[in-house]
Amino acid sequence: MREYHTPHVMGSAPILAAMHENEISRSIVDAALRVHTILGPGLLESVYHAVLSYELEKRGLRVTRQQAIPIVYEEVRIDTGFHADLIVEDKVIVELKSVETVAPVHKKQLLSYLRLADKRLGLLINFNSVLIKTGITRIVNRLDE
Repeated sequence: MREYHTPHVMGSAPILAAMHENEISRSIVDAALRVHTILGPGLLESVYHAVLSYELEKRGLRVTRQQAIPIVYEEVRIDTGFHADLIVEDKVIVELKSVETVAPVHKKQLLSYLRLADKRLGLLINFNSVLIKTGITRIVNRLDE
């Protein structure tokens, strides 16, 4: 069996710059569905993180893992503590969970990440769902549909 080691920033083949967040989101959801179908629920978040990153890269999408998200407070940049699980094509933030139930704070956290990173769309994906479609929450921040 081939082992895959993921670098910090994956994918070098850029997708068209004009790709809209909704198109990227559809690719992410499709990739998550494939990963969930093959692996099923119940694994550690780190496993889904690595495999979903690989699956997105295979599709030609640029994926940045564990991207630091700074806080600007009173015009001072503070680089502490916040990291987005995945940022796809520098447009969509993906937060991964493998929990029994997604808490309201997880959704608020993703919205805060979107605001701080000045991104328009985020996906909260809970791989511990029996059906992955019920485990995906779309969070928007001033997204032009």
